[in-house]
Amino acid sequence: MTGFLAYSLAGHDKGELYLIIEETEDYVHVADGAVRTLDRLKKKNKKHVQIIKKGYQRMDISSVTNEEIKHFIKLYLKDIEEVK
Repeated sequence: MTGFLAYSLAGHDKGELYLIIEETEDYVHVADGAVRTLDRLKKKNKKHVQIIKKGYQRMDISSVTNEEIKHFIKLYLKDIEEVK
């Protein structure tokens, strides 16, 4: 699951788009590059996120930066707008 974009389905951040950075048995740690940076990851229950796999590639997170995360999310949102 790491490297995929995911929407938050529950919580005060419902509807926000994140990049999955780490995965444990029950949780994922996500970042958006702006509010939730790599040094302040958000812990989300796996059942509270919707992973986006269809039509989008996985990001290599081994040496990713906050700026690259913001850019990746921005490109995805731009692609979504063009489809509408």
